[in-house]
Formats: sequence, C-alpha cells, structure tokens
Amino acid sequence: MEFRIIDDTFQYYNLMLSDIAHAKEYICLETYKFANDHMGIRFRDAFTKRAKEGVKVKILIDSWGKGPVSKSFFSELISHGGEVRFFEKIKFNSDIFTRGHRRDHRKILVIDDTISYIGSANITGYNLNWRELCLRMEGEIAVSFRKVFLENFNAFNPFIITNKVTFTRSIKSGNFEIIRDVPSLQFQRLRKRYTQLIRQAERSVVIETPYFLPGFLLRKAMMDASKRGVTVEVIMPKHSDMRMIDILRNKYLGLLHDAGIKLLFYLPHNLHAKLLMIDDEIFSISSANFDFRSFRYQYEIALIGTEPEIIRQLQEHIAETINNAQELDYLEWKRRPLIEKIFEWFLLPFRHFF
Repeated sequence: MEFRIIDDTFQYYNLMLSDIAHAKEYICLETYKFANDHMGIRFRDAFTKRAKEGVKVKILIDSWGKGPVSKSFFSELISHGGEVRFFEKIKFNSDIFTRGHRRDHRKILVIDDTISYIGSANITGYNLNWRELCLRMEGEIAVSFRKVFLENFNAFNPFIITNKVTFTRSIKSGNFEIIRDVPSLQFQRLRKRYTQLIRQAERSVVIETPYFLPGFLLRKAMMDASKRGVTVEVIMPKHSDMRMIDILRNKYLGLLHDAGIKLLFYLPHNLHAKLLMIDDEIFSISSANFDFRSFRYQYEIALIGTEPEIIRQLQEHIAETINNAQELDYLEWKRRPLIEKIFEWFLLPFRHFF
C-alpha cells in the first residue's frame, strides 16, 4: 500500500481531480460541504465527464452543508447515470435544536478498488488557504471504504436515517480500524475511543483541531495524562472561522494550562486538521472536531492505525504546524476583556450545539 499525507488544500484538490480523471469503474464521494463555486464546479464537471464515459458515480452530501447546491446543479451528471443524494433535510419542528444538528460530517472519496481518501477538507473554494489534514491511500483498504460508503449511501434518505447505520460496528482492514460515529448520548464511539487512547498514553499526546470544546471525561483524561508525565499538546487556530467557539473555548484554557497541558495557536490562517497522535505510535485521522457537537450529534468517520509510514509523515506535518504556532500567553489569557468572560458564561449552556 502507498500512503500520502496532504495538508495543502490546493494540492489536495488537484490530486483528487487527477485520480478522478483516471477512474475506470466507480467514484464514491461523501462530504459535508459541496459549494456552488469555482472549486465545486471543477469537481462536478470532473464527475460528469467520468459518468459520460461509463464510470458509476455516487455522491452523498449533507443537506445543511450543501448550502445553495441542489440536484439541478448536478443535472447533467444525473442525466448520465450519476446518483446524488442529500443527507437529511432539516425539519423545523420541536426537535430542531437536537435533530437539526445531526449532520453527515464525514469526508471520504473512493475510486475503483484502489484509491481512497479520508480527512478534514470539504469541496469548496472557501477553504483554499486553510491547513487541512487528509490521507490518500492506494491499496486494498479502498474496498473497506467502498463498503462503508455504500452502507451510508443506501441507509440515508432525505428525512429518515435507518438503524442499519446506527448499529454498524467499526471495520477492521489489516492494521487499520475504521470507526463510524453516529448521533448518540449513549454510544459516542469516537469520544470513548479517544478517551481510552489518551488514558493509555505513556509519552505523548498531540491533538490538532479547529474547534476545541472537550467534554469533562476528555478534559480529565488529558489532565491525568499530563500529571503522570505525558507530554500533552493541543494545537488549534488562533482565529477559526467560528468566533463564538473561539470565545467559548477560552473558558477551558486556564484549567488545562494549570494541569501542564501545552496549548498552541496556529497563526497563518485557519487550522482545520483533525488529528490525534498517541506516543508517535497510534494515529487517528478523522472528520471529527474535538468538541461536543461532533462527538454527540454528528455522523463522523475516523481511521485509526499504527502504519509507520503514515506516522512518519504525520510527524513532519505536526512539526511544521508547531513551527507556525504560538504558545498560550497565560497572563494575556487572564487579562482577556470582561465582555469575553461574560460571553463565555452566556454561551456555556449552548456548548453542545457549536
């Protein structure tokens, strides 16, 4: 198998488009956002061209994340046999504040039985300058990702998610584990797996996330790890694209800093990578943010493994990210404006919905 970590969004898109252009049998895409902009049009046209030449194209897009994109946007693709489905339309009823947050946040691309992608990037020109984290794999694992996609694709209709996906367990593929998380107060498979991995850490824990709102058990696991001598580092953007989350996360920073956790802010632009690395031996690359909403309400997917070549590339990725990051200034954090502290308390009861 061959593995390639891509953190430059423009390079990532070009690599995917090149693979799409060489597809011979099928293309499966599951994504949260697919924009009606220059980048979305490039991908749509690439899919359409392959469909015209007999390639089976299946696309699953979240109904909320799609924005203004509709089936008419894909009309030519559909006319040539392509299938496009939109995951669960939002229903404005008494359950809007919980069910409305149950979004398909997964991001995978599968081409034939040979190439698969998983990671953090959506299909939109909006995030071209963001630092993402995506993994391209060439090898038999594509068969497992195709199975994952087809189960998702066949289980979703515009309004109802069947239990087929809800109760599907993780999938093993060689030394890899593919975990699908689903909206649940009880299961929260990714949160529980991450908590377990952090509790088992002996030397180091590295977390990269655009939105950092960990629940109590994750915070405790991180602080306990730091107290037993594990180096715990959290890297997040200085300014994400969600200002309210940036304000709310500040409430947790002092407590974590006091526990010895190193908090780093990526400076150049938005850091959108989603990574957990344990002891430089175990990694998780996923679609999930390190927050309540991803773990509790959203459909997410993660690849967990120990592949040395991926670990090596991730170490290079982390080193470059840290080289462009700044550590938390604790005194500056304590002197943050009173209005921000008020907003922290005001937003706290709604932390599960950000």
